[in-house]
Amino acid sequence: MARKQDDRTRLPGLDEVPVGVTGRPKRDFDEPPVLPGHGPARIISLCNQKGGVGKTTTTINLGAALAGYGRRVLAIDFDPQGALSAGLGVPTHDVTTIYDLLLSGSVNPSDAIQKTSVHNLDIIPANIDLSAAEVHLVNEVAREQILARVLRKVSGDYDVILIDCQPSLGILTVNALTASHGVLIPLECEFFALRGVALLIETIDKVRDRLNPAIELDGILATMFDSRTLHSREVLERVVDAFGDSVLETVIGRTVKFPDASVAGIPITEFAPEHAAAKAYKQAARELIQRGAVA
Repeated sequence: MARKQDDRTRLPGLDEVPVGVTGRPKRDFDEPPVLPGHGPARIISLCNQKGGVGKTTTTINLGAALAGYGRRVLAIDFDPQGALSAGLGVPTHDVTTIYDLLLSGSVNPSDAIQKTSVHNLDIIPANIDLSAAEVHLVNEVAREQILARVLRKVSGDYDVILIDCQPSLGILTVNALTASHGVLIPLECEFFALRGVALLIETIDKVRDRLNPAIELDGILATMFDSRTLHSREVLERVVDAFGDSVLETVIGRTVKFPDASVAGIPITEFAPEHAAAKAYKQAARELIQRGAVA
């Protein structure tokens, strides 16, 4: 039986301490202070080998929320489907993409950066060409570190770089993890999404051991949560029991506003700024800043 998910619940032995949706004491995350300067960027991969768990939605809206708090954000579309680029309304054809940067050391990363409709949020787009990258990179020397070399050239201009990984654990995802300081795992509150997290954690541990000793797990963000269903509540409880404080207190609910915002090509923080989902992503941004995952 899942624990009761109700803000009015009180923890045993603690008087008048409200409990959040994750079953832990509810905390407030203050609006972050203005940064005195910008860069170098902390690079965060949004990674989960299961598709449809909210990686792209989280990259778009977390990036927009951080940009709204004065952080300079660069989003990297690292999925051949190009959903991140489409979701931010930027062109992906007849432009320089992340594929060009991976395969040619002579292309300047600055030439691939495009502005979005959100102030302080830029993007390096991707298209279907990226699907051929794994084949081309097989015989490259230090192929796992190519993205890291690309991002090194632009990291000084940003406070955070968010990499939207494809739903696999192939060489592109390993490149993203090797380039990153941290990993944020969007996790749909559904049983089959939960099953793959242990494998992803194992992959992160291997990258830490062999390629990138500095990489950290910045957190697990529960997405597509529906408090009306017992299944969602039980999955969230199991995630918190298994991963403890690695699970963010912020939980992203399920809503039809996300696809509506995607069709419009803008983040939900601008499409429906007063909606609960927009407020949740703003809280997620504040929580990550308070955790030290973002400056």
